Amino acid sequence: MHGYVDLHLHSTYSDGVFAPAVLIDKAAALGLKAIAIADHDTVDGVDEALEYGKSAGVEVLPAIEFSVEFGNYHDVHLLGYLMDHRDAGLKEILGTFRERRETRVDAIVERINEKLAREGRQPISAQEAASLAEGSIGRPHIAQILLQRGYASDMQDAFKSYLIPCNVPKQYFAIDEAIATVRRLGGVAILAHPVSISKEREVLESVVSRLQGLGLDGVEAFNNICSDQESAFLRSLAARHGMIWTGGSDFHGIEEGIEIGSGRGSMVVPYDCVTELKRIQAGR
Repeated sequence: MHGYVDLHLHSTYSDGVFAPAVLIDKAAALGLKAIAIADHDTVDGVDEALEYGKSAGVEVLPAIEFSVEFGNYHDVHLLGYLMDHRDAGLKEILGTFRERRETRVDAIVERINEKLAREGRQPISAQEAASLAEGSIGRPHIAQILLQRGYASDMQDAFKSYLIPCNVPKQYFAIDEAIATVRRLGGVAILAHPVSISKEREVLESVVSRLQGLGLDGVEAFNNICSDQESAFLRSLAARHGMIWTGGSDFHGIEEGIEIGSGRGSMVVPYDCVTELKRIQAGR
């Protein structure tokens, strides 16, 4: 995989199970030239990753994945690359959002404990899960506590048995505000796994066109939920609209069959994507 990249990974700073250094070591072992650790709604792990990447010989791009909503579309994800992640205003915005996320975790744990009580099992606590999170707490941290208690056999079982049935909806950023924030901080805004919005091509093209009007720079053409045909469509869509495309595995460490650098096996993302991101960033 020499010369290739993976621009969508998650670490323990949000809902991944591996620390940034472990992800970087895995990328180095695979021969990846560059990666981006795009944690959900936090940049707390970026500096650590940048520093470790230098020693490991892997280029690390500053990144974030915003949880956003657009019209009637909820749980849309926006990737921000190469932005000023140390900006005080950004930290304040993300701090407020983190408080909301922690409130959601408390509510999920409360629901899980109700289910555990019905099963005759002892409760868990949000504080236990928070102790595992290096940054923003997420559902995988709760799942790890369920595993430690022996309430689930693996991560998939924890989600199927507890996290999904006891879920509480997220709160989201407005996508226009998220795009504006990325651009204000000199970054590049990319729509993550677009087919999660719709697999209908006319609908998807309309959404991307509207988002381009708000300042969207490109689409994630390679990801773990689209087929080879859909990836080809997303690349052609980007070309038609004069946008760029990127790709990443969206690796968290809990999904069966998803690997860093190759996704479900067929993903190949060239370093040219990094070059294009830098080209746009240089013009900001």
